[in-house]
Amino acid sequence: MSNWRLSARDRAIALLLEVLARRPRSELVKTALRVSRDPMGRFGIVTVGFLALVALLAPVIAPHDPLQQYRDQLLAGVSWQFPLETDHLGRCILSRLIWGARISLTVSLLVISLGGAVGVFTGLVSGYLGGWIDAVIMRIYDGILAFPGILFGLLVVAMLGPGQMTVAFAIAINVTPRYARLMRSRVLQEREKDYVLAARSIGATGWRLMWLHILPNAVTPLIYVMALTAGFAVLAEAGLSFLGLGTQPPHPSWGVMLSDARPYLHAAPLYSIFPGLALVLLLLGLNFLADALRTVLDPHGAYSGGLPFRSGP
Repeated sequence: MSNWRLSARDRAIALLLEVLARRPRSELVKTALRVSRDPMGRFGIVTVGFLALVALLAPVIAPHDPLQQYRDQLLAGVSWQFPLETDHLGRCILSRLIWGARISLTVSLLVISLGGAVGVFTGLVSGYLGGWIDAVIMRIYDGILAFPGILFGLLVVAMLGPGQMTVAFAIAINVTPRYARLMRSRVLQEREKDYVLAARSIGATGWRLMWLHILPNAVTPLIYVMALTAGFAVLAEAGLSFLGLGTQPPHPSWGVMLSDARPYLHAAPLYSIFPGLALVLLLLGLNFLADALRTVLDPHGAYSGGLPFRSGP
């Protein structure tokens, strides 16, 4: 009886695995699997995923409070208590690196969310409606693009004051034209295709055409532009914080740590090396991930491939 039950259970498990194997995978899952097969994609996924996990678990895995000062341990060397030394105020560098990852990734997520949402919406409206609306929106974005990224960030911070949220807002404004111009070009290609004409012929409204038909088919290139934007946001936040215009001390931004380490380059060189390595690692991961996504989603370099989203009326 026990052998019969065991064989029946095995047959049930085998049947379940067979059903799951035959179940069609979503295009996003297929894209993720193709990216994971690329060496650069694997490096990007592992690196960004590891740093995101570190940032998420910062309250648990950080050995010390990042703001706690140990006045008897100023610029202390590597030890079991402080695995990556201490800074000039006796704070644990490892703990500050861990919490700094949370700040960098939070800023990048805010930039992608705000800049991407505004850019996609305005680009969609501009490309579909055209006319004077298109002209006004594009001229505004041309004016924003006339300013270099760091200079534009300095201008916004000078008006609104330094701070983490101000930096995220400034960078989001600066990257919005990238999303808008790319979305506009994709909408101009999609709006004359047969599925849009068919939907229009059966009475679909303009808003329905834009949101339910054109947008899903035009969004493909934006997937890897988000990874590029995240890298730019991390670098811009670190640069503005290094200049004293971003995240303000004593909060542990990587840019703030690099700025604090400047007077101690000879006495404690590791003080500046660790936040620099963390910044380089995150930027490499994001850029490799963006390159892998571009290879998978757009192998011909003309946005001709991509995810076959719903294209019918």
